[in-house]
Amino acid sequence: MAASVPDRDRIPAPLRAILDGEHLDPRFPDEVEAEAAALVASPGLDDPTLEDAEAIPFVTVDGAGTRDLDQALHLERDGAGYRVRYAIADAAYYVRPGTTLFAEALRRGTSYYLPGLSVPMLPRALSEGAVSLNAGVARRALVFDTRLDPDGHILGTETRRARIRSRAKLSFTEVQALLDDPAGSPLAGRDFAASLALLPVIGNLRQVEAASRQVIRFHREEIQVGLDGAAFTAHVRIRHPVERHNEQLSLLCNAEGGRLLSAANEDDRSPAAQAIYRVHPAPSAERLAELEAQLAELVTLHGLDPATWAWRRDQALSVWVDALPGLATDARLTRIARAVERQAVMVNVRSVYSAEPGEHFGVGAEPYARFSAPMREIVGVFVHKEAVELLGLVPRRDRAADLALRDEVLASANAARERQRRLTDQTNRRVIDQVFAPDLERSRPDRPRRTGTVMGVTASKIHVAFDAPPIDVKLYVADAGKALGLWLTLSPGKAALLDDAGKPVVAVGDEITIQVVRRDEPRDRWVLAPVARPRPAAG
Repeated sequence: MAASVPDRDRIPAPLRAILDGEHLDPRFPDEVEAEAAALVASPGLDDPTLEDAEAIPFVTVDGAGTRDLDQALHLERDGAGYRVRYAIADAAYYVRPGTTLFAEALRRGTSYYLPGLSVPMLPRALSEGAVSLNAGVARRALVFDTRLDPDGHILGTETRRARIRSRAKLSFTEVQALLDDPAGSPLAGRDFAASLALLPVIGNLRQVEAASRQVIRFHREEIQVGLDGAAFTAHVRIRHPVERHNEQLSLLCNAEGGRLLSAANEDDRSPAAQAIYRVHPAPSAERLAELEAQLAELVTLHGLDPATWAWRRDQALSVWVDALPGLATDARLTRIARAVERQAVMVNVRSVYSAEPGEHFGVGAEPYARFSAPMREIVGVFVHKEAVELLGLVPRRDRAADLALRDEVLASANAARERQRRLTDQTNRRVIDQVFAPDLERSRPDRPRRTGTVMGVTASKIHVAFDAPPIDVKLYVADAGKALGLWLTLSPGKAALLDDAGKPVVAVGDEITIQVVRRDEPRDRWVLAPVARPRPAAG
């Protein structure tokens, strides 16, 4: 998460322009800040309905710069099985319908993220203070207490409000170092070390259970865009294995939260909860067939071993991708493997928030609800409110009013997801502009030649990931064909572009070198061209 920027005037101009384009302001109205201050002064920690769980050595595990700590975990063996306690910040206690604080959170919908900057949904006095599960202080939490059998299957979950005290704010890097070398870690011997040692055990069990789904949830590489003064930067971050394991706990919590809401609504004539679910449709059979054909064509184009590189629809896609060779060992195979993973990810369709339960294909849960980010998503606040009402911890609100409020929350949440996508797209476009603009000051022969990997092709575009800087760009097929003096058409398996003789010119997974030609202002795009034909013509 990003560092705090309290004063809008201190926000760098490039980011301020992006925020202004989306009408976003990090500042909160005075009445919202006043409500937040009153809650900080009276945080409700003496609530007699809270279970005292301060003796449990919870810890938070996040990115090193995270300040809004939504989740804390504690794992232990439970006979032959396991017990997972997942504590979620009790944002619904503080952000209640009818308050200006709730109204502002509803207006924003979510917290927004740009390089070096966050625009929080809640005032920082709450999201980074009184509500955040900070180390060494008592905090309110909604605790999901789940028991698993020896194979990681769910036996049951109890949900309760509790007062916890996190022992430490840990980063993924610190926890990975503990798991890799327990004796050499400063965390060894701490009262939470045994809990963390179970993180890969339980994470792997849950991952195995999920392996049958044709979905790629975890990306081994992550492009991070930063800001150095007024200049954007981009670099590749290799994600730690512990992040995959930690993700499984979050998915487990959200699946059990969805089950809690759905169980209350089994009688359609008298639903007890105004639930909101995250629904993720499965890829279509047609799209999976296209991927199978595309990968089969790639095997031929690159001369690969079909036993390893040809995927069949009866194979678990995530397991197959994880087993691909070449990552960080062979430069050519690394390019191919990265491109293949990208194509596998592209079969997924987008998830949406819905009032009706449905499959979340990426998680393999039906239903699935987003409980794990209540300080950063208005949906989290709302489903927490519904959960504590179901548990009888607070009186139920009027059903008609709650139905109307649910519709508002749904609209806000789905709109916020689209807004974050636009913010990310605007940031990425500015990175590309910053990289390419200086090239135009040089003569064409002297312009930089940038090498990258062909990540995908369509009839109109070649998608390329540069090696350095690690950004994605689009090379238009018409521009490439003009530069090469060729008419390019898409191959039957959609894995390559072919010349007039039907010979491959560029294929997914190829290395390609590109130069900037010009800036096309009317179309708001860069014209790029390959320096040479990536695949020389035969003969």
